[in-house]
Amino acid sequence: MKKKGADRSQILDRLEHHGGLTPGASREIHKETGIPEADIYGVGSFYSLLARPEPKHRVCQGLSCKMAGSDARVAELKAAGTPYEEVSCLGQCDRAPVAIDAQMELVSWGPRGRVSPASADLPINLAGKEDPNWTALAAAKQMGAEAVLHALEASGLQGRGGAGFPAHLKWKSVRSQAETTRYVVVNADEGEPGTFKDREVLLRRPHLMLEGMAIAAWVADAQVAYIYVRGEFSAERRAIEAALAEAAEHVGDLDIRLVNGHGAYICGEETALIEAIEGKRGMPRLKPPYPTVQGLFGMPTLMNNVETLACVPAILHRGGAWFKDCGRNEAGSKLYCISGHVVFPGVYELPLGVSFNELVQAAGGPVGTLKGFSPGGASSGFLPMSLADTPLDFQSLAKVDTMLGSAGVVALNTTVHMAEAAQWQQVFFEDETCGQCAPCRIGCSIQRRAIDSFLKTRDPADLEHVEDVHWEMEAGSICGLGMVASKPLQTAIQHFPEDFGQ
Repeated sequence: MKKKGADRSQILDRLEHHGGLTPGASREIHKETGIPEADIYGVGSFYSLLARPEPKHRVCQGLSCKMAGSDARVAELKAAGTPYEEVSCLGQCDRAPVAIDAQMELVSWGPRGRVSPASADLPINLAGKEDPNWTALAAAKQMGAEAVLHALEASGLQGRGGAGFPAHLKWKSVRSQAETTRYVVVNADEGEPGTFKDREVLLRRPHLMLEGMAIAAWVADAQVAYIYVRGEFSAERRAIEAALAEAAEHVGDLDIRLVNGHGAYICGEETALIEAIEGKRGMPRLKPPYPTVQGLFGMPTLMNNVETLACVPAILHRGGAWFKDCGRNEAGSKLYCISGHVVFPGVYELPLGVSFNELVQAAGGPVGTLKGFSPGGASSGFLPMSLADTPLDFQSLAKVDTMLGSAGVVALNTTVHMAEAAQWQQVFFEDETCGQCAPCRIGCSIQRRAIDSFLKTRDPADLEHVEDVHWEMEAGSICGLGMVASKPLQTAIQHFPEDFGQ
């Protein structure tokens, strides 16, 4: 029997309190809560920061870090006898190579990346001055919820987390539900390799995100807002907490709860994130029902990405039409991350629809002779330089069979062998699949073994089934991870056949 009041949503908090899934932790938490020990162990073993909690350096093995020499950093730690683990992308690609230490604080061997110069013409304006007064929230309440929705629709704002779904439709859907218990959830679990824009919003302009969240909660008539922060983002969580303290008088009755992630890339998927908040393994749900109808704890839930919410104050201050005109082919400005072989990696706020070539110039130009690029994180695969003038927006990239995604752009020069680059990305997806559905779980393993074998033998026959497996994964996976997990290998072979003996 569970103790009175016990519920699964306590599991992750209790595991965190016990320092992770240490020996005996699941038994102790069972005694404290009455939750079955098997449930506690099953949840804790899913999340890397809980399942392997022992103090150590965690060294990033993301694409940009591998290109910048993370293997040498691993060798240094090994030689010094420092405990370490090689882990998935840590979202610090501009500072590559990086690690987090035993206290979960950043260890960087490179300088922090740049951002666009301060300008009042930029909706987010990362280099601008913070404003804790939340005047956009006051303006929203004066305008009324329907006027806010009209402004959001006029702005053309699409979700900046990757899917590009019109923001106003989500807001309207939650507001229209008959169920009066509603939630807002901020997805700050930034984990897509090559992506670090939300990190910079949280560090430099946290009030923009928080105010956008408060406006969303007011429009949706939500009583509680959750902010799910990536577990490796220690400094970013502190920035959120400091901003909340500064703006305490504006929060009103909104109950804001910060939730730590615990090392699972899949929780960037909205339904997996909801499962995590509910104290479960972060496995995506089948849709429909969509979260706007039946989300957190079964209630209507409005979930937006950090960058999406950070756009909202400027839209209310300057109008939807103004924001829309900030874009080129599609609405608004966009925070583009760029790392890899450019002079000044960083986050650049540019019109949505600039090309890769334009982004490289904003980042100070290339380092060496560029060979190709990843336009939207690992999930977007690779493109050749012949497509470097393609607009980096949702529709244009879809036409060349890729996607903008999180706009995590990585530049690769001719020192990179594309088979190795593809292998690094396939390692990531094999590590991060949740294992729920067979096409993704098995497919990720098959693709990893295929590229591993090819790099040993250099025999193109090792890759003969890559395209078929890619099709199976794309067609049969439950969520977006499985649908795109083969993209790095498939597109590397397609666009760079010379590196695959073809």
